Amino acid sequence: MKVITISQLNSYIKDKLESDFVLSNIWLKGEISNFKHHSSGHMYFTLKDKTSQLKCVMFRSRAQNLQFMPTNGMAVISRGYVTVFERDGQYQLYVEEMQPDGVGALYTAFLQLKERLEAEGLFAPEIKKPLPRFPHRVGVVTSPTGAAVRDIITVIQRRYPQTHIIIIPVKVQGDEAPAEIEAAIRTANDFKNLDVLIVGRGGGSIEELWAFNTEKVARSIFESRIPIVSAVGHETDFTIADFVADRRAPTPSAAAELVVPDAGELQKLIDSLSQRTVTAVKSRITTQKEKLARLTESNVLRRPKDEMYKRMMELDYLTRTMRQNIKVQINNMKSNLTLNTSRLDNLSPLATLNRGYAITLDSGGNVIKSASNLKPGDDIELILLDGTVECSVKRVKEVNND
Repeated sequence: MKVITISQLNSYIKDKLESDFVLSNIWLKGEISNFKHHSSGHMYFTLKDKTSQLKCVMFRSRAQNLQFMPTNGMAVISRGYVTVFERDGQYQLYVEEMQPDGVGALYTAFLQLKERLEAEGLFAPEIKKPLPRFPHRVGVVTSPTGAAVRDIITVIQRRYPQTHIIIIPVKVQGDEAPAEIEAAIRTANDFKNLDVLIVGRGGGSIEELWAFNTEKVARSIFESRIPIVSAVGHETDFTIADFVADRRAPTPSAAAELVVPDAGELQKLIDSLSQRTVTAVKSRITTQKEKLARLTESNVLRRPKDEMYKRMMELDYLTRTMRQNIKVQINNMKSNLTLNTSRLDNLSPLATLNRGYAITLDSGGNVIKSASNLKPGDDIELILLDGTVECSVKRVKEVNND
């Protein structure tokens, strides 16, 4: 009987699994769960179907080539080989390649990046920069040999030939393209004399347009001080660059039409405005001439002193009327004063004394109104019209008025 260790058994099983032709390169379809993206760059997860599950690992060297980020619940197709992790005695799939099940990996990566950048606000309409109406210098970031650059130059020179075109050549596809496009956009901003920037290329497959779906290019567009028009592919092609850019053009030729006005149309507009201005000025001059003729024939201008004389006579009339009214008011006031004075005289105690009456005061200076207030021997004072008389009461005789 031969006894072996657990490590020997796990090693034996590992050799068997790795030497199996089918298990050494197998494609598996399943749903991701328990996904963990380790700080080392390795990805650990489980693939499962309705009844079973299998532990998987994708090392950093393979994971960094993914065009999308795996998430829990995502259905994927994975290629790899089955082996045993000897320490735990557990077999698992070492994933070397992965793609979404039913949706292309590139398209999934496009949707994931689009959703993330949109959540960060890179597509917000309120941060879009306006395009200059009459640009002096237009920068173009594209391939120097493609049809796109020729279309852009042709359209700009035809529409607005006074514009200076600065070509910043870059690769527009391949692994080096995103970094070159990013650097070109930053270089264009360092010029500090460009008015607007066109970034794009001609049409192609999603793989060929992929440089414009990368985060590097998206963030360089977002951070650009210069307004950017994205012109990638054909009218039906949409890239991340289109969403981040200040304006999206369906084609490179359309981008050129967006950034510069049509000089011919501007000349027609200027001619039309000039003609309308001349017509308006002539009409205004005619109107003012007619108004001047009417004023010249008016009495005010032919005999201007007539109006002045009229106003002077009106002033004389108003002055006389005012003086007459003042005299009447003064006379009325004098009459009222005389009447009121007469009434006051009638009510005055002096008028009563003048008729022969006297005012009797006791020794304290109080007016005596009744004989019952006196008794024999009281000293009294009589006030007459022309003086006073001091008296002494000899006898009091009261009169009964009942």
